[in-house]
Amino acid sequence: MCVQEHRAALRSVFLLVSFIPLLLQFFCLNSATSVSLECRGILNKSFVAENFYQQTLESPKTAFDLSLRPPLFSEFQGQSRVRERLELMVEAAKQRNDVLEHVLLSGPPGLGKTTLAYILANSMGVNIKTTSGPMIERAGDLAGILTTLERGDILFIDEIHRLQPAIEEYLYPAMEDFRLDIIIDQGPNARSVRLNLPKFTLIGATTRSGLVSAPLRSRFGMTSRLDYYGVEELSQIVQRSAGLIGVGIDASGCEEIASRSRGTPRIANNLLRWVRDYAQVKSNGFITRSIADKGLQMLDIDRDGLDEMDKRILEALVVRFQGGPVGLNSLAVSVGEDSGTVEEVNEPYLIQQGFIKRTSQGRVAMPKAYDKLKVALPSDRQGELF
Repeated sequence: MCVQEHRAALRSVFLLVSFIPLLLQFFCLNSATSVSLECRGILNKSFVAENFYQQTLESPKTAFDLSLRPPLFSEFQGQSRVRERLELMVEAAKQRNDVLEHVLLSGPPGLGKTTLAYILANSMGVNIKTTSGPMIERAGDLAGILTTLERGDILFIDEIHRLQPAIEEYLYPAMEDFRLDIIIDQGPNARSVRLNLPKFTLIGATTRSGLVSAPLRSRFGMTSRLDYYGVEELSQIVQRSAGLIGVGIDASGCEEIASRSRGTPRIANNLLRWVRDYAQVKSNGFITRSIADKGLQMLDIDRDGLDEMDKRILEALVVRFQGGPVGLNSLAVSVGEDSGTVEEVNEPYLIQQGFIKRTSQGRVAMPKAYDKLKVALPSDRQGELF
């Protein structure tokens, strides 16, 4: 009887072992399918850019963008108050032969936060190492970066608001006392190792300043916000960039491109690159107001700086929802776009230009939106909107 039970147990083990390769193949197939779907964007649709402005602001910086980056404060246009404060900090640190204070730069994407970090490094004559909040996943990653710094070097962390809370705890003593306490091993064998760091400067950049924790924010010596640029400042940036890439352009051409750039230098440079190609193929290579206008019309960017997605949002709000109020999710579904993209990419400019407004009940179309679409403003809403 014992022999029969022993044989039955062996038979069960054999059957179990024989099924292991099939199970592994099943899980690997599912994993590969999941990865394949995610790579194709089926599982993660937030990376699909459906309009020019979204693609420009969310895509990684190209070699073209880097080649136009000003290396010195004297070549940096706009943000005069922020630039003056940073120049003062640099001059004071040089006179004391000291290291710069930690700096937090906030503001919408494409306004020059990374550029200012590189200008600070050039002005101080030190090295700069760059990373981003999501890339620092473990304390060892942070220790590996900090231990390679020398005195005065700058560590630039982009999207610093996306740092994990545990990583922030390791960063606090590094910013204040220039030391790093790391716990090695676990359980009874756990021990703390202290690493002394050279005095360095941390420059953080964020597009969501409200998500930066209060303890982290309080450890920065200076906090500055970058605002959108004016048309005149952007015209100067376009003029400088045109000279660097070797394309002829007059003042009216610069103004035409600048007026449709939504106050963002990165967008202005990308529009300039497109108009340069248009002028080269369709004209004699020189950019005028007329050439810039025709080139930008091919991108469906009108004189108000609105692209195709902006117009679809206004049309949905005015026509489908009778001017609102309508919730963000409903508005995003009606135009086939992610709600986060609508809120962060399209809405700010539409609100600034007076096309829509946010209320406690939802988004509401303003009279300027009706004029843009050439739709009569309902009489029952005139008193409500004015």
